[in-house]
Amino acid sequence: MSKANPLPLPALHASHSGNWLRASNGSTEAASKGDAIMAAADTPVLLLNAPLVANRLGYPDLSGLDLLELFAFVHPARFCVPTPRGLASALGLDEPASDQDVPEFLQTAAGVLAEACEDPEWFERAGAWSSLQSLERLRWPWAQVLKPHITRPEKAEKWLFSALPEWEEAGERGPPRQVELVPADVLAKLDELTGEGSEKREGQRNYAGDVAKIFAPRDKRELPHVALAQAGTGIGKTLGYLAPSSLWAAQSGGTVWVSTFTKNLQRQLRAESRRAWPVKRPDGTPPVVVRKGRENYLCLLNLEDALQGGFAGRPAILAQLVARWASFTRDGDMIGGDLPGWLGTLFRKRGIAALTDQRGECIYAGCPHYRKCFIERAARDSAQADLVIANHALVMVNAARGRDHAQRPTRVIFDEGHHVFEAADSTFAATISGQEAIELRRWILGPERKNRGRRRGLSARLADIASYDEEGGEAIDLACENASALPGEGWLQRLNENEPSGPIETLLSAVRTVTYARDETGQEAGYGIETEASGLPGEVIEAVNLAADALASTRTPLMKLGARLEAIMADPPDWLDGQGRARIEGARFSLAWRVDLLAAWESLLVRLGGPADPEFVDWLAVDRSDAREFDVAIHRRWLDPMKPFAKVVLEPAHGVMLTSATLTDRIDSEAGDPWESAIARSGAAHIESQPLLTQASSPFDYATRAEVLIVTDVKKGDLPGLAGAYARLIEASEGGVLGLFTAIRRMRAVHGRIADRLAREGLPIYAQHVDPIDTGTLVDIFRDDPKASLLGTDALRDGVDVPGRSLRCVVLEAVPWPRPDILHKARRAAGGGSKHDDRIIRAKLAQAFGRLIRNKDDAGHFVVLSSAFPSRLLSAFPEGTMVRRVTLDEALERVKSGFIGEDPPKADQTAGMLDDQLPDTFA
Repeated sequence: MSKANPLPLPALHASHSGNWLRASNGSTEAASKGDAIMAAADTPVLLLNAPLVANRLGYPDLSGLDLLELFAFVHPARFCVPTPRGLASALGLDEPASDQDVPEFLQTAAGVLAEACEDPEWFERAGAWSSLQSLERLRWPWAQVLKPHITRPEKAEKWLFSALPEWEEAGERGPPRQVELVPADVLAKLDELTGEGSEKREGQRNYAGDVAKIFAPRDKRELPHVALAQAGTGIGKTLGYLAPSSLWAAQSGGTVWVSTFTKNLQRQLRAESRRAWPVKRPDGTPPVVVRKGRENYLCLLNLEDALQGGFAGRPAILAQLVARWASFTRDGDMIGGDLPGWLGTLFRKRGIAALTDQRGECIYAGCPHYRKCFIERAARDSAQADLVIANHALVMVNAARGRDHAQRPTRVIFDEGHHVFEAADSTFAATISGQEAIELRRWILGPERKNRGRRRGLSARLADIASYDEEGGEAIDLACENASALPGEGWLQRLNENEPSGPIETLLSAVRTVTYARDETGQEAGYGIETEASGLPGEVIEAVNLAADALASTRTPLMKLGARLEAIMADPPDWLDGQGRARIEGARFSLAWRVDLLAAWESLLVRLGGPADPEFVDWLAVDRSDAREFDVAIHRRWLDPMKPFAKVVLEPAHGVMLTSATLTDRIDSEAGDPWESAIARSGAAHIESQPLLTQASSPFDYATRAEVLIVTDVKKGDLPGLAGAYARLIEASEGGVLGLFTAIRRMRAVHGRIADRLAREGLPIYAQHVDPIDTGTLVDIFRDDPKASLLGTDALRDGVDVPGRSLRCVVLEAVPWPRPDILHKARRAAGGGSKHDDRIIRAKLAQAFGRLIRNKDDAGHFVVLSSAFPSRLLSAFPEGTMVRRVTLDEALERVKSGFIGEDPPKADQTAGMLDDQLPDTFA
């Protein structure tokens, strides 16, 4: 290890392979779980990631001196993988050679972090002394350790709220000029971005040329240029579309929106965009902005409330560490930005969410921190940006409302375009539920429980308006009075006791009763239950009508209030300054959002009990987890959500592209129309213009770099056999396995059976829903350690980009058959029955397989532990990929040897095998 002064405190490390204790000035010894817990209880010990250590020891109350908390204080907004290996890399230390060496490493790392505070060049010194004083009062364990290392500044510190820069208003950006991109210029720009001397890939150049066509001036209103572009892995599609995008933005003065489905791709895009744009323009404004929903950003007013007593105990310490981060963050993004993803999990509570604008309670210009607000800055920056990196849902909402001062997106590239259908399905849905209704009540009335923070609710936010405008004040009073009909605290318990309060709770109680009455799955199963919203009994219809009236009585005064705010803006009083105008504009937006929400709920209720609308699917549900109810709801979804998508997003746009490595389906190709499903799931079928269809095949040689192994002798339902197969495959691959499951319970059971065994062999394994670590950080840990393996569900199937040796084997527990819920059955009937299901499954398989080969040097195996794998699904894999049906032993041999290629089984192995058990090759 590098030289450093170790911190003379005892240290503890716990893993699945064992537990080790090191005295403050002694040797390291193995310890039982009981001894480790006793040692931690007797005196504060150094440890890394306390919740994870507590999970390994089975002692949830474990506490100590967590080095991750120390790192978050000393180096806020700096990336660190929360493992000994990751911490060593972040601090420039030698990583510990084994688990036994970790306690000594923790002492050294703690010493390095403490000594960093004495360095005159310590970048994050600002505010450290003031923050430490607050943390000392909160009895933060590290405060006494750090106190000798951080000197009091000679002058009073200016930090956080006083030190954050203010954003400035800018004039509205004019409409873009109508330009036609010259193909030669596009290719020249691509060459510039890829770099001098780089290989010119024909597929990427053709792709960039096709992308450029969506930027041409459109010929007719509501007739955008639409392109569907399939780009295989390795084409380089990111630079392929950034080249024409940056060229068009420069020539037209317009804004291009690139939309993703995962935060990982947003981070990648931000990095790649630096090839085309500088970090800052000469005037200091950013040409590239990442935009997310308000709930992703730190709310400075919520932080102030937390720092002034709104948080107590451990959450109060979290607030102080977030305040440290807020002084150094790039953009205030708490979810997927530069706030360490592991910070919130260290405190075992949803403190991070409480510091964001989760409930739409923003008071806009009425906030004392309005001019420094991260959300407002991002909104204004995006209105002036050349490139806005957003997510699918935000783009759709912006297209519908033009919210948050942002321009309406008119040139949009949907990367991960295979998820646009899913995002539209969620965006254009309507759901009346207890949780949704209580959030609306809180927005109007404020929380029922008293707190030490600021006053909330409509009356508090618009008190000055109410005192100035009599009609507006009356509308506020009436809205608050009528909102009492919405569910309040304890609503779910009242439903369980059959004592609902108010018309909405009465409706939810009736929904709950009829849903349980019609349940055919067995209530003891513990899963959510649902039933069609048809043939409803009279008491439900009566409750529906009363609830609709109650919603209307709440919506009407809100509409009147919106009109009064508009009148005040049209004829402003003398006291209304610029900030007041901005606050009223914000209030008008918030009101419009709630009015639209209430109108959608009323529309949903009006149709219940009437004739079925073929455009929609309606159903009732009781949401449960492990037999515990947490919501009751009435749902409405579009049968085809691409209809509203086409109306709201496509028609007003000038150019839109959907791109992905998995847009098309090869079975469609064999049937004669390779783009049938892609067009149906893009919305292009609902507009008059014909989409440009383009395809660039992957340059990877899948025949020699990847192999699919379908294991035929792991029986369905044999949990010990499944766990044993996973363990043996991870051992054969020596880690580097991404295990994908279709059920959380099976994943937890498998992890519990194999984690200790693998850890003893130096093969750490992590799992979603088991380890107290957020998904993004789990992926970071997996990427950082070639011997680690990771188990997870759908979020890992789509959101993992791990090139190189860290991911060399993907193991799928079973074929991802769709869950046959009411919505799926309706779409299945409308979409061709089993063909609809098969397309969905092939798309999921293609995405899962896509995790395996991320660059030209990657190689590995894709293993399916299920013999029930129909041959019709094999076209999910790239052309040329060898597919073999093998026993587990044969699969282990191929994974262990790393052999991939044409290697047909011996004659005696094929004797007696059925046709569908023979190897499949797609040429």
